[in-house]
Amino acid sequence: MGFRTFKQRTPQPIVANIPPRLRPVARQTQWSLTEYVCSAGPHDRTFEERHDRVSIALVTSGTFRYRTDTGEGILYPGAFLLGNAGSCYECGHEHSHGDRCLALHVDPELFVEVAAGASSSNRTQFRAALLPALSDFTAVSVSLLQVSSSLLAAEETVFGLIRRIVGAAGTNHTPPRRPRPAAIRRMPRVLEYIDTNLASDLSLTDLSGFAAMSKYHFLRTFKHATGLTPHQYVLGRRMRRAAVAIRASRIPIARVAVDQGFGDLSTFNHAFRRVMGVTPRAFRSSP
Repeated sequence: MGFRTFKQRTPQPIVANIPPRLRPVARQTQWSLTEYVCSAGPHDRTFEERHDRVSIALVTSGTFRYRTDTGEGILYPGAFLLGNAGSCYECGHEHSHGDRCLALHVDPELFVEVAAGASSSNRTQFRAALLPALSDFTAVSVSLLQVSSSLLAAEETVFGLIRRIVGAAGTNHTPPRRPRPAAIRRMPRVLEYIDTNLASDLSLTDLSGFAAMSKYHFLRTFKHATGLTPHQYVLGRRMRRAAVAIRASRIPIARVAVDQGFGDLSTFNHAFRRVMGVTPRAFRSSP
């Protein structure tokens, strides 16, 4: 793919001004789930590290550039970072400020066991650096964000996530290609703008104007950088936030739909059932 291959080396310390803050979420002998909050920005140097275990990280807010030996791309809310055990990687915030991720680290032995039952391929390593925030991942993303305090339930969620990601990464989802310089400069700000105005009636005119591009050029650049069209990204972002709000509160479902930018309840109910597999009411009452 034309990417530089990292040589194996002793991990270097993070050289950003403020190292990421870590919050343990759940842990078992062969896996751990940790929230990472990074406050680095354009004036902080990129850092290079190494994945000690297999890593699958859901980006929950912010954007950053990620590069490893399987590729390079912009990580954004809803996308998944993929890292093979022993692989070096580099992260940078040249055109963004901070991010938050929920990272699952898995022992290679457990990953191989779960992956073997999730894909028809005998590959046990990721061939891509990331997966886009496709609607297929909405349900598993919400489950990870609301992982149960019960270790039994948490482990089922973890194994389900591994199977889902392995099945997708090894089959029919093509990851974004290496981002163009224009995407690296402009897309993080566009994604931040979308998040700030997510409940608004966003238009291609608004977004392309904010990015100072023609509509056609903006569509091509956005799809190239994220693997999604702007509409797919906005719909997925709204759906994940709506699902979290429905499960975590008793706010009327109609109000959640309006708050997250859906035009009417019937449209929201239809979209929710298509993506999540159940109605909003059934999702709220499920364990």
